[in-house]
Amino acid sequence: MDLRRSWRDRLGDAGVTAAAVLLGLLMLKASVEDLPNGEDISIPRDLAIGAVSWAVLLLWRRRHPVAVMLAMTLAQVAASTVLGTAAVALFSVAVLRPWRTSLCLGALNMAVVVAQFWIAPLSEPDFREGLVVFGLLYAVLLSSGMLVRSRRMLIASLKERARVAESEQRLRVEEARLLERERIAREMHDVLAHRISLLAVHAGALEFRPDAPADQREAAGIIRASAYEAMEDLREVIGVLRGGVAGDAAAGDAGGPGPERPQPTLKDVAALVEESRRAGAHVTLEDRVPDPEAVPARVGRHAYRIVQEGLTNARKHAPGAHVRVALDLPGGTALAIEVSNPLPPGPPPRPLPGAGAGLVGLGERVHTLGGTLEHGRTGDGRFRLRARLPLPA
Repeated sequence: MDLRRSWRDRLGDAGVTAAAVLLGLLMLKASVEDLPNGEDISIPRDLAIGAVSWAVLLLWRRRHPVAVMLAMTLAQVAASTVLGTAAVALFSVAVLRPWRTSLCLGALNMAVVVAQFWIAPLSEPDFREGLVVFGLLYAVLLSSGMLVRSRRMLIASLKERARVAESEQRLRVEEARLLERERIAREMHDVLAHRISLLAVHAGALEFRPDAPADQREAAGIIRASAYEAMEDLREVIGVLRGGVAGDAAAGDAGGPGPERPQPTLKDVAALVEESRRAGAHVTLEDRVPDPEAVPARVGRHAYRIVQEGLTNARKHAPGAHVRVALDLPGGTALAIEVSNPLPPGPPPRPLPGAGAGLVGLGERVHTLGGTLEHGRTGDGRFRLRARLPLPA
């Protein structure tokens, strides 16, 4: 017996073997009672052959069910106890092998039983009764075995589907993270490119200033050249992230970086809320930040994206609901953003394909700043998205 089998498999093997023993002893008892006068059965010999068949069934019914069934079909001619083993072996074949194989072996075994009854000195009523009993027994065993096999295949199929679905969900989440990181990298590229360009322009102006000392002009030239190299390195890294290195290189050969896209800041949140209102949404903005321009551009840019994602989720999952957007500076050490809306009545809607990818992206943004992000249902029947972005000291 394979020692690596689980306890359930071992318990099942023991149960099947016990059923074979019980059925074999019943067959032996019936054979002894129905013997014609003057004939007898060697019970020790019958039990010995039956014990061998039970051991074979216990050890090899899983690995070689067809071979065990064929052996029992032939051995049942020699001993009445093997009739029970053959019946249980047929059940094992129905559980472990396709239905065509099970039906063929069942028909073969039934043919052997019919031949035995035909040869045996049985009366006509006993002959018909025996065929009916064995026919019904084999039909029940085959049907039960096929049902067990179908159920196992269904469970295995459902487990495989669940495994594939979990794997696809992990891939979608990872893809969302990568896309959000790429998006953040593009925004950083635009901001850094703008600042480095200004540095290069000012260094160039100082380098070519006629009244500047020679050592200052030399230092300005080094700064300008380093800024230009930094721009090229930055463009190359972003090109790798975008998958368009060749296109970026062509743009650089054509004469420097393309036009920079203006990045949103915290003061643009009001315009974002007004845009949602014009689209028909009911949005309330509670802005308790006294000076939005004092918030670093990096923090404000991520805060804008968080509010944008919160409004998008509200339109998608709770259309028409009143959305509340709150901005605050608790203690002056962090920027707190909260977007909440009441959930629609009735049972929760089925999640849309790809649902949660936007929140995964927000998690990446918040992680880059060392902040925290919370989202989910509240006790009063609302959905709340809350983020805390620390401010630099």
